Amino acid sequence: FELIGIILGLALYNSVILDIHFPLVYYKKLLGKKPIFEDLLQSHPSLAKGLKQLLEFTEDVRSTYCYNFTHTYSTSFGEQKVVELKAGGAEINHDNDNRKEYVQLVQNALLDRMITKQFGAFSSGFHMVVDGGSEFIEMFRAEELELTICGCESLDFKALERVTQYDNFTKDDRVVKEFWEIVHAMTLEDKKKFLAFCTGSDRSPIRGLGSITFVISKNGPDSDLLPTSHTCFNHLLLPE
Repeated sequence: FELIGIILGLALYNSVILDIHFPLVYYKKLLGKKPIFEDLLQSHPSLAKGLKQLLEFTEDVRSTYCYNFTHTYSTSFGEQKVVELKAGGAEINHDNDNRKEYVQLVQNALLDRMITKQFGAFSSGFHMVVDGGSEFIEMFRAEELELTICGCESLDFKALERVTQYDNFTKDDRVVKEFWEIVHAMTLEDKKKFLAFCTGSDRSPIRGLGSITFVISKNGPDSDLLPTSHTCFNHLLLPE
């Protein structure tokens, strides 16, 4: 977990986009923010929906739900485990009066208490890299931190075309014009695949595709060759 945190920190430090999908709550926790119920709705939607129904239930909770102050979960090996949400929780039934406490304890267990060791290592690795710029990190909201690390799904290929640099090509060459006509006619999914082929990521930086350096080089006159790329340099090699 510490290594994953280090990789995340290095990606932020070096402006490298990662294809990772963490719930937003983990970015909030990296910034020292406390999770709220809306975070549970995103990270554990089915469970949170049930808890919301419990809070809104207008009849007798105790006789209908028959819950106590425990939480059951499955381990990575499929083993069922039960944890008490508070001391003696297995002996405490929840009712209309204590259901808010129950929901809060479930939230705390899932987003804090049960992942303390793992998240602590993850956070330690991340801050090992970025703590030199702690004031810089504090400027972020969780959504901005996620976009900076994971990139943006909005793809403006017109902007990419405007900033593209050419090597042994010009923007007026027939091959280049036909190339951009084909790219602009692609479906969104094909555009994502093309972007990943050229840059290693199917997302754009937070400032958009117009902020990257993209180079198209002529790769010889042999039209039977297929395009190749150097993803580390956002460099596409295009045969004439």
